[in-house]
Amino acid sequence: MNSKIRAQLSVMMFLEFFIWGGWFVTLGSFLGNNLNATGAQSAMAFSTQSWGAIIAPFIIGLIADRFFNAERILGVLHLVGAILMYQMSTATDFAIFYPYVLGYMIAYMPTLALVNSVSFNQMKDPAKEFPIIRVFGTAGWIIAGWIISFGFQWDKIENIQNGALSNTFLMVAIASLVLGLYSFVLPKTPPSIDKNEKVTLSDILGLDALKLLKDKNFLIFFISSILICVPLAFYYQYISLFLTEYKVENSTTWATLGQVSEVLFMLLLPFFFKKYGFKKTILFGMLAWVIRYVLFSFGDSGGLFFMLVLGIGMHGICYDFFFVSGQIYTDSKAGEKVKSAAQGLITLATYGVGMLIGFWFAGKIADSFVLADGSHDWKTIWLYPAGFALLVLLLFTILFKNEKITYES
Repeated sequence: MNSKIRAQLSVMMFLEFFIWGGWFVTLGSFLGNNLNATGAQSAMAFSTQSWGAIIAPFIIGLIADRFFNAERILGVLHLVGAILMYQMSTATDFAIFYPYVLGYMIAYMPTLALVNSVSFNQMKDPAKEFPIIRVFGTAGWIIAGWIISFGFQWDKIENIQNGALSNTFLMVAIASLVLGLYSFVLPKTPPSIDKNEKVTLSDILGLDALKLLKDKNFLIFFISSILICVPLAFYYQYISLFLTEYKVENSTTWATLGQVSEVLFMLLLPFFFKKYGFKKTILFGMLAWVIRYVLFSFGDSGGLFFMLVLGIGMHGICYDFFFVSGQIYTDSKAGEKVKSAAQGLITLATYGVGMLIGFWFAGKIADSFVLADGSHDWKTIWLYPAGFALLVLLLFTILFKNEKITYES
């Protein structure tokens, strides 16, 4: 891959995740402070990510893989996203906001697969070349948070109360417009399937990989992957509102510590895999979920603020050690014919089904612990995902039989 294409793909990946990180992190604060949304309504808004993940395979499988170049569909979806994002910035009521955010996530979630398709199509050695491109996505997410906190201070407590977070949607609308137009000059990525070739529902959803569930170990891992998304949903849905209610300034920047730690622990993952094996690495990840929520429960914005920071910083262990390890494990279990189908099935199960359940559950718990002044009893709320993660950890420890997994770093 020449330097020009590498630069093009890096900019594409940067913008793709700048867009996601530029509004999704602060969504909880915007909903709670500016739209006065209940926990159930917040769950509906965040669940649009899951609905988008569920619908995405149909867009990719029925359209992108058969009829049009991936970069062109990427451009169209981001242009549609720019319009919907602008509409979100003008909404002053949840009933008006919800249809726009639902439409947006249905348009956005397929683009996560499309940017990968465009990238892989240009690579001779994806194992070596893709991480260098993908890290620009993490950088985009982090910089979006820094712009919100340091550039415009939209997440200052007084500015949040004055509606400044609506500007995040405008910023993302502009970035979506830029990426939408930019996509049309990206390297050509033609359809991978002949439009006349018959494609079944099983092909689209990766259901051929269901045969892997006959393996008891993989079945336990699959169920655990869905269940661990319940505590994950608590983090995505409420980290911003939690920090805001605790009067933490520059909360969006503090939240980006999670993405910084993702990069660091990704580098440590090969070491853990080789030294401790797959099962123990997964258990480290699950245990990290328990510890982080206990830290959130007993930390505060005063003398114990370090506990909040440490909890956020553990995101790399929580995410990399479970989800990335799980992707490697899935790849090792699947044969050549169902490798892609297996990864698609895990994505559908986690970001689709698992997160959908998690967001609903998180909303119910949050609504159960609203204080008289309208804030939340976070000390109690965070103990629920901590306890749930502990149960998943015990389930996995008892039922999953250790097996050796080869990891090529």
